Amino acid sequence: MKSLVCLKQTPDTETQIRVNPEGTGIVTDGIKYVINPYDEFSVEEALRLKEKFKEGEVVIISIGPDRVTEAIRTALAMGADRGIHINDDSLNQADPYVIAQALSAAAGQNEYDVIFCGHRAIDDDFAETGAMLAEFLKIPQITLATKVEVAADKKSAVVERDVEGGKEIVEVPLPCVLTSQKGLNEPRYASLPGIMKAKKKPIDKKTTADLGISAEAKLQSRQFTMPKERQAGKKYEDMEPAEAAKVVVQALRSEAKVI
Repeated sequence: MKSLVCLKQTPDTETQIRVNPEGTGIVTDGIKYVINPYDEFSVEEALRLKEKFKEGEVVIISIGPDRVTEAIRTALAMGADRGIHINDDSLNQADPYVIAQALSAAAGQNEYDVIFCGHRAIDDDFAETGAMLAEFLKIPQITLATKVEVAADKKSAVVERDVEGGKEIVEVPLPCVLTSQKGLNEPRYASLPGIMKAKKKPIDKKTTADLGISAEAKLQSRQFTMPKERQAGKKYEDMEPAEAAKVVVQALRSEAKVI
């Protein structure tokens, strides 16, 4: 089973984000970067498919500056076989369309049965790249996957996905693009032997010239601001339930103005 995993490096969810004095972006000094959490589900699912079929390859594709190598190495330590690092200054601040174009060009240089993406990145929250990637490659896509069962002949898969108010089960021919949702699996930790092996696994460096694309579309942020601080809540104690309910409803109506 040959899987490609599109991986993004994002700030750690526990990192304290601060806006720079100019309001043009965030302060990047001291930020800890990790694999985008939804992409971790993708790495794990690709590894499980390889283990299930007892053959194949898991290839990590990531776009970004030099620091992205660390995220790729982490995925290799989990068990992936090799990495592709697309490192080109022209892709800085590229929009999801250009990112999907670059990923599709890299995918086109490799063999694959399935391509995994996280359903969204926790930094920009666009949730667009996976769908655009499938469109560029002219293959089907299933988003928000929470369960994947690939047929023994590797020609199709049955995918369970989240929909509003429930679950949807879809059968899709392979190859396809699947975007991973929380609940798909529980990502493994990299073992010490895996970390040692990862140091010797190959990471192929690519530029836009190598992929035959040009990055023209850019995202421009006009202003960054921190959210307003929340006001302290109120507690209503030592009251009978009926009285407390009356007071809370009155507060919601006259103070919070939500009812």
